[in-house]
Amino acid sequence: MPHFHIEYSANLERVIDVADLCETIRATAAQIDTFPTAGIRVRATRVDHVAMADGDAKHGFIDLSIRLREGRDFEAKQDAVTRIFAALKNFMTPAMETRSIALSAEIRDIDAALSPKFGNIRDHLETPE
Repeated sequence: MPHFHIEYSANLERVIDVADLCETIRATAAQIDTFPTAGIRVRATRVDHVAMADGDAKHGFIDLSIRLREGRDFEAKQDAVTRIFAALKNFMTPAMETRSIALSAEIRDIDAALSPKFGNIRDHLETPE
């Protein structure tokens, strides 16, 4: 695994393609050795009720949460979150030229003993890992 969960303010749907953002994050993650391709999951959740900064409804946000099974060293995780956040910033640059938008990201470990997993995605990949 890693699981990428994008929370975004509803007002951004008028200025970005959220499905394209999900694909951008997936494609970037697939290029990072820390993230096994078969485990990558990217999902986005629209947040309809938001209050930010001075309360003006023009403000928007994207918060990217990355959950990763424990076991990677600090440097690998720091490199990974830096690269993913750079992809997010690059994707959002056109929208941020004209909009008030806050971006954030966080990577955190999942305790494997407390997070059972099962699936057969690897069996269906064209290029096995």
